[in-house]
Amino acid sequence: MLQYVIIAKDGEDDEALERRMTARPAHFAGAKILKQNNRFIAGGATLDAEGKMIGSVMIVQFETEAEFRHWYTNEPYIKGHVWKSIEVKPFRLAEV
Repeated sequence: MLQYVIIAKDGEDDEALERRMTARPAHFAGAKILKQNNRFIAGGATLDAEGKMIGSVMIVQFETEAEFRHWYTNEPYIKGHVWKSIEVKPFRLAEV
């Protein structure tokens, strides 16, 4: 399996939180499907000092780069322009 960590920051404009909340149900539905298919390892929101959601971290895995790219281009937070700054790095989960 190819594993990836996605570190994403939301926009900082006045509509950023509204975009996140609008896309959130579809994002969670997609994450549940990933989990059911052994594609979701971990994930969650990053927070500012006041506890406001300002980004996300996800660790996912796929059999092929093409499968990852298909998921990535259809991810609701990407399609909904929630994430404005996105880093994708190859990742390897420690086996302890």
